[in-house]
Amino acid sequence: MTTEATTTDLRAFTEDWLEWYRAHEARLAAPHGFLSITGLHWLDDHPQRFPDAPGTWHTGGEGVVVHLDEGEELLVDGVQVRGEHHFGVLPERGGVDAVWGDAVIEIAKRGGHDIVRPRHPDAPLRTAFTGTPAYAPDPRWAVTGHYIPFDVPRPTTVGAAVEGLEHVYDAPGRIEFELDGHVLSLTAFPGAGEGRLMVLFTDATSGVTTYAANRALTIDPPAPDSTVLLDFNRAANLPCAYTDLATCPLPPTENRLPVAIEAGEKIPRERGA
Repeated sequence: MTTEATTTDLRAFTEDWLEWYRAHEARLAAPHGFLSITGLHWLDDHPQRFPDAPGTWHTGGEGVVVHLDEGEELLVDGVQVRGEHHFGVLPERGGVDAVWGDAVIEIAKRGGHDIVRPRHPDAPLRTAFTGTPAYAPDPRWAVTGHYIPFDVPRPTTVGAAVEGLEHVYDAPGRIEFELDGHVLSLTAFPGAGEGRLMVLFTDATSGVTTYAANRALTIDPPAPDSTVLLDFNRAANLPCAYTDLATCPLPPTENRLPVAIEAGEKIPRERGA
């Protein structure tokens, strides 16, 4: 390969990474993205009011219920609701977004618990956001792995950013790969989109230059020969890297890698980077 071709390939690689990075940052800092969250409210069977959301909230056997006072209303699926509204029983990791003025009220279930998580565009964390530090993209951190599906998905329980909370994922398989002479393996969870995978991991940079608790890597569906691309340049922070108002999952024990992966997003400035 000529020097000119190498330079062209590196430029294209960098431009592709920049496109991914900018899109990831834009989602995070969108008017109702994760940086706009102002509260994490845990529901039980006792009615509660919150300073950043309308109504009185509780949950029980029939799911989440809100009672809106006179003059209060929410927009749910494009329909204005007043008085008492039943959101029903929510699925794990599912949720509903209700519009309240310029805010969005997220009603969700995380770790078996119903929560209300308001999102306000003028949240200080969002308005002060200046971007996430990251390593410069380098092709050496894009490695080919081999996906090994399990005979049946394995229920895998992991901890969470919130102490005492647990998440359960049905892991479809694991990915084996080599990096700097080390033979490594990562348990994979289902990703967003048909056939896509997601791995949560830590490595020797965690707590030093990258966020201590976790990073996430999204992986395209395996090729017919079961190969996958692990581009660690796209190792991304989860919301808990920026705010304590997140319930992010932690990596399973076997995904704590003994090597330093100096690629992807670093500790956010919001955590003192």
